[in-house]
Amino acid sequence: MPHHKSAKKRVITNEKSRLRNRQNRTEMRSTVKGFRALAEAGEKDQVAAKLPAMHSLIDVQARKGIIPKRRASRLKSRLAALTSK
Repeated sequence: MPHHKSAKKRVITNEKSRLRNRQNRTEMRSTVKGFRALAEAGEKDQVAAKLPAMHSLIDVQARKGIIPKRRASRLKSRLAALTSK
């Protein structure tokens, strides 16, 4: 248990940010999953139209520190390769 006022506040703030990060990560993962399902279904025009939005979403998550920058880069590269198939 925290003993100082600032430590108590950090516990509360950490919990809020943990929940916010969890929600953002879940949203990103489900969006990527839907994008991959769309690509597997063969919807080339829809996939090509959604690719810039996916890159933007991944960049925002990396900027916020929810996923590492290298993972974001790798993910963007894989989605782009999936689009070109």
